[in-house]
Amino acid sequence: MATLVGKVALVTGASRGVGKGIALGLAEQGATVYVTGRTTTGAAPPTPLPGTVEETAAEVTALGGRGVAIACDHRDDEQTRAAVRRVVDEAGRIDVLVNNVWGGYEYFWDGTPFWEEAGFWTQPLERWDSAFQAGVRAHYVTTVAAAPTMVTAGSGLIVNVSSEGAEKTETGVAYGAAKAATDHMIACMAHELRDHGVTAVSLYPGLVRTESVLRAAEFIDLTDSESPLFVGRAVAALATDPNVIHHTGQVLRTSTLAQHYHFTDPHPR
Repeated sequence: MATLVGKVALVTGASRGVGKGIALGLAEQGATVYVTGRTTTGAAPPTPLPGTVEETAAEVTALGGRGVAIACDHRDDEQTRAAVRRVVDEAGRIDVLVNNVWGGYEYFWDGTPFWEEAGFWTQPLERWDSAFQAGVRAHYVTTVAAAPTMVTAGSGLIVNVSSEGAEKTETGVAYGAAKAATDHMIACMAHELRDHGVTAVSLYPGLVRTESVLRAAEFIDLTDSESPLFVGRAVAALATDPNVIHHTGQVLRTSTLAQHYHFTDPHPR
């Protein structure tokens, strides 16, 4: 039985990958899901990876939810604010906000041989700027724009998609620092939002079989990997938990949530 019918979610960076998987996980429970992305049908794609924001919205609807696509480049604060305004104007509420959009991955598709960026001192400063602008700042600006609606409602769930890279030293300086920043940001937000009934958490997926990861499958051990929809089911489980506030301020892992909420990966490796 769908448990998110009548609920409204906004998932950023959902043209493909983890963001798309989260949108579909919420769709399985009947939610209305607004999805943002830079890749739109009929326009020149910003990356060589497949998927558009309209395709994700259509799949959300096909799964039993209602998908709405919003073209948005979250590096532009006004586009971000406009996206949130559209959701509030059309739906009147935001029950779930998933900050998934991220930056700093350009070396995967801009033709840079990875061995030429073997140390942080060899990387262009734009790698750092992209991770913080399209990632940390985008998460902050989106949440600032969405929080008033949630505070007024006295409820809501905010999820920052993060990574164990925040806790490790071998994942790159810019990436690790940006992920650690988004984790601490969510903890501080949770402190201020708790009294208003709004939950804020960081979510660590495992290795996810995104389009980008599958392009490099011959170089990666995918034995214990997760499907994007598995991550989506983790978010949906949180969104349907009436006591989700007990998690606020925490870093949560998809594998742990699966054991706690008893959901499975529909596409296990």
